[in-house]
Amino acid sequence: MKEFEANIIDLSHDGRGVARVDGKAVFVSGALPGEDVLLRIRKRHRHFDEAEVVEWRTRSEHRVEPKCRHYGQCSGCSLQHMDAPSQIHAKQRVLAENFERIGKVTPQTWLPPLTDQPWGYRRKGRLSVRYVTKKGRVLVGFREEDNPRFVADIEQCEVVHPSLGPKIGLLANLISGMDAAQDIAQIEFAAGDDIMALVFRHLKPLSERDTSALVAFGKEHGFAIYLQPGGISSVHALWPEDARLSFRIGSGRDDIQDVELEFRPLDFVQVNAGMNQRMMARAMELLDPQPTDRVLDLFCGLGNFTLPIARRVAEAVGIEGEHGLVERAAENAMRNGIQHARFEVANLFEDQRHMPWAKQSWDKILLDPPRAGADKVLEYLPGRDTHRVVYVSCHPGSLARDAGILVQKHGFRLSAAGVMDMFPHTAHVESIALFERD
Repeated sequence: MKEFEANIIDLSHDGRGVARVDGKAVFVSGALPGEDVLLRIRKRHRHFDEAEVVEWRTRSEHRVEPKCRHYGQCSGCSLQHMDAPSQIHAKQRVLAENFERIGKVTPQTWLPPLTDQPWGYRRKGRLSVRYVTKKGRVLVGFREEDNPRFVADIEQCEVVHPSLGPKIGLLANLISGMDAAQDIAQIEFAAGDDIMALVFRHLKPLSERDTSALVAFGKEHGFAIYLQPGGISSVHALWPEDARLSFRIGSGRDDIQDVELEFRPLDFVQVNAGMNQRMMARAMELLDPQPTDRVLDLFCGLGNFTLPIARRVAEAVGIEGEHGLVERAAENAMRNGIQHARFEVANLFEDQRHMPWAKQSWDKILLDPPRAGADKVLEYLPGRDTHRVVYVSCHPGSLARDAGILVQKHGFRLSAAGVMDMFPHTAHVESIALFERD
């Protein structure tokens, strides 16, 4: 196929370099702005093309050598070739562009980016498992960069929690030797402060030989082993039977006690424990909870924000759509002796304005929605008595859209915003924003 020269002029939202050839955008994996490259087209599309680098003619000063030996094959990290300051700068630029283009708003103040340890940070995730007949063995890992239908053949992962990251190849060897080698679909992993849990999703019942192998592996490497023969409700501990997952969080302020959250291995928790601590401190700083405040926490999950907030205010109420998370959030409140927190179940993607909590007066609101954002709940909240909103976001587009709603419909100003590097070496943009009105 024909090769051609191009200059990389930008970085796309998914971390690929962008060139323009004859007026058409060309996306180039592994390329950085400012680089001159020799390209070969991989795929043509109507409005853009995808290309691969044949040769670098010039290299960016921000290029670094990827730490992971599987970089380029595994899709887990797309920005390991870019230095850390440039990564966070690119993410802040994405957030700024989304605010301007979608929300038509600009923060009065840009918050300093929050960063933490860039390696071994991932305490939760899902590993794909695939038996490959041609290789006669099992592959365990994330999906391939160039072909997401295939599982990347990896031995270790530099961003996964260090109790597991170096041992992914051992997992592949373990399953390859099991009777159910072709019947393990995936492995979910979740690390508490004290132990890493592995959840094996199996499509057929496991033999006694297989369960014994899993228990032995757990004992040898210090993993809690869970089985999932069906849906989420089928997850149960294999070894030890009394396995307990928990982590501690604090607001980063001396006058607030830590909170310990117990969770189940498939529960949603923030992927990056270190960043969760830093995010908590910033959220508390922006929310500025006072003893007389009544605070509403939307999309509260296990109470990650609700419980630390409740230690400082008259009342904190968490709203979450998943019954199990609400139950465990309430249990965590009792376990920590927190009396000023309560939790309710509600689907926040449906109209809940008839619910008592939606009609009550709230001084401040914190929300941490999934990627879809919070536009549905912002149709009827915040009420007129709410003067401060802190929005934690995992998607810059939905945050920008919702920022426009808060500013244009509800009369808030976007006082401050900034990015948080929850997923180093990826193009994922996590951010936090403060909205205020008089």
